[in-house]
Amino acid sequence: MDLDSIINSPVYTWLILPLLIFSARIVDVSLGTIRLILISRGIKNVAALVSFFEILIWTLAISQIFRNLNNVACYLAYAGGFASGSYLGITIVEKLSLGKVVIQIITAKDATDLVRFLRSKNYGVTCVDAQGSEGLVKIIFSIIERYNLRHVVNIVKKFNPRAFYSIEEVKFVSEGIFPQKVPFFKLDYLEMFRPHRKSK
Repeated sequence: MDLDSIINSPVYTWLILPLLIFSARIVDVSLGTIRLILISRGIKNVAALVSFFEILIWTLAISQIFRNLNNVACYLAYAGGFASGSYLGITIVEKLSLGKVVIQIITAKDATDLVRFLRSKNYGVTCVDAQGSEGLVKIIFSIIERYNLRHVVNIVKKFNPRAFYSIEEVKFVSEGIFPQKVPFFKLDYLEMFRPHRKSK
């Protein structure tokens, strides 16, 4: 069977082609989602590279749609790939742990040991006294790399399991104290994709 016969066959038209469009849309929308989040976190060089492949794959997918305007399966595959790609892109970015976050810890318990331990690990820590609803509390701030977040949260829970903490995005940091930066190619990617275990 020659190539023209395969392309004109019902199996290709209603199954293989929609699957190809669906797969292409998953990839290009995932890349688009990653690109937007990279830009929001100031990682412009990688975002530019991602955008090249994003638009290349999108062009291939949309060209097939215009060649098969009467094929409803292609429209459904295009829309389904868009939805799946959005979800997958966000999931990938969360697992890659890109950028920085600020963790704010509020505790009524003496935080001296916690602060000392965080500083011994070379985390920059700011600690202030504050008035809570039930009395005096300590508020601890630290800006950390996102891939260190799980480590810091585990430290907080170890020293004070009842501490309240919140986490927010940080777009830009002029200077600060951080643990030695891990090169991108040395990151523990398997650790990134392991599911987070919720504390009881």
